[in-house]
Amino acid sequence: MSAYQAHSYTALSKTETNQLTLKHDKLMADTHNPLETPADYSCQVAILGAGPVGLTIANQLGMAGIEVVVIEKLSALIDYPRAIGIDDEALRTLQAAGLINEVLPHTTPYHAMRFLTPKGRCFADIQPMTTEFGWSRRSAFIQPQVDAVLCRGLNRFKNVRMLFSRNVQQFEHDSNGVTLYAEAPENTTETIRANYLIACDGGNSYVRRSLGISFDGKTASNQWIVVDIAKDPLGIPNVYVCADPVRPYVSAALPHGIRRFEFMVMPDETEEQLRQPENMHKLLEKVVPYPERVELIRCRVYNHNARLAGQFRKGRVILAGDAAHIMPVWQGQGYNSGMRDAFNLAWKIALVVQGKAGEALLDTYEMERRNHAKAMIDISVLAGNVLAPPKRWQATLRDSLSWVMDFVPPVKRYFLEMRFKPMPKYQKGALVHPAQNTKNSPVGKIFIQPRVQTEQGSHTLLDDVIGPGFAIIAWGVDPTWELSNAQINAWQALGTRFIQVIPANQMANKREVADNVVRVGDLENRLKDWFGRYPASIVVVRPDRFVGAVAIPQTIGQISDRYLEVLKTPAALKPIAAAQEHPVTSADHEASTL
Repeated sequence: MSAYQAHSYTALSKTETNQLTLKHDKLMADTHNPLETPADYSCQVAILGAGPVGLTIANQLGMAGIEVVVIEKLSALIDYPRAIGIDDEALRTLQAAGLINEVLPHTTPYHAMRFLTPKGRCFADIQPMTTEFGWSRRSAFIQPQVDAVLCRGLNRFKNVRMLFSRNVQQFEHDSNGVTLYAEAPENTTETIRANYLIACDGGNSYVRRSLGISFDGKTASNQWIVVDIAKDPLGIPNVYVCADPVRPYVSAALPHGIRRFEFMVMPDETEEQLRQPENMHKLLEKVVPYPERVELIRCRVYNHNARLAGQFRKGRVILAGDAAHIMPVWQGQGYNSGMRDAFNLAWKIALVVQGKAGEALLDTYEMERRNHAKAMIDISVLAGNVLAPPKRWQATLRDSLSWVMDFVPPVKRYFLEMRFKPMPKYQKGALVHPAQNTKNSPVGKIFIQPRVQTEQGSHTLLDDVIGPGFAIIAWGVDPTWELSNAQINAWQALGTRFIQVIPANQMANKREVADNVVRVGDLENRLKDWFGRYPASIVVVRPDRFVGAVAIPQTIGQISDRYLEVLKTPAALKPIAAAQEHPVTSADHEASTL
């Protein structure tokens, strides 16, 4: 048997995929209009693309009871080399989706990244050891296995349907909904009608192109080849980025004994040439002692893209993930930025569809996500220039500055703790900023997630207490003291949980709060420390764990009214039942641009 025997990731097999589709068909049979043919579907939200972003949104909408149809062109989930780094924000998103326990076995936490000179000297050592959001700042993972967890997670919901092997050829949209026409197996055409369409169909998004939305940015002139190997021939943990001026490369340890190498492709090389065993030997001989013995899983050539869509929403159609933005892999933020999109968008569209918020809430998705996506693109481009600078003198300058960094501890800690990563802070959106000192306010930032003690005596992460909705959290006091019954009812209609935080040693005291308030003990003094930094003792935490507003007991009533006004509550939307008479179609747009 050849040493280059092909291996595959442990993901969903084709048989499992077919079984999943059949199971969803059976579960959904009684939810459809009996007058519809089996090839017609209606739902509240259609999701195009069964990648991590589409699957995450589907799971979160499934938890909210939203009727969802996920449409995927391929016959099974993608099983080739892609993302290998997952951050704490993405893990928190998966925690909210109720799938974290299934995901963690496919991760390696506290995954360091070391940048090396050609001579092997480390000039930047990134040690992401912080856990302020409950999880490791950076973990290695196997994406196909995590995608499979997300796909299997849809089995929990009767209100979510998964459709594989559907190629959407045309769609129509107007002010009332979206209609998609998909080429299905056996040369049949299926119609999917939805109130909203979320396009998660990748960097080459058919939906984005059909809508005439620009995708501004650059594609790097050079290509890279990814090589994934089973039975890791090195076994060394973490990620090593070698800034070789001739051919830079990356060596990354992954879970389950997998090793990833990434090499720059030279201008005169092609993917077909590099795949040849003799050329693969030459490529690997600089990084492994016996390249002829490796067990290749798969290799793939890719481009580094840095692009941002001109807009994220057009009427009832919304772009997410790579369809909205795509970035170089150097900071491992393409996958994670898409997960941020999913967490931000899912709760908003759920509230709109349920009639608990106005449609204008969907405009805040782009307000909040666009600038941060651009920041992540910029830092990814910068990291690529550090690894492979366009000019030799820039590499010399980089290596010289790295020496200086060793003698400046604050600068070194900045890199060690990965503080350079742009953290989201929303300036406008679904927020109520304080009247003064907005710059130093926590509004628009992610709320922390420490471990807390419950009234039952168990220790758990804070988000597990909050649940899937809003939370109004107060330090030391009852968060409902200054709220009227009408305000409490309005928050409870949104699925809000009221939480009082006290020192853990006070949990033995008799309850002094209302029955609808949950008490938790601050085990690690982190919540007390957080509240101690700001002139506020009450925080409104959104379902995506961002701080929506802050207050003190005497102002929580007026802040509550202001935030509820931001949401605005219209009538609920039912699944769209039929195509509209005069829709705007993708074909119309294409005709107009010829």
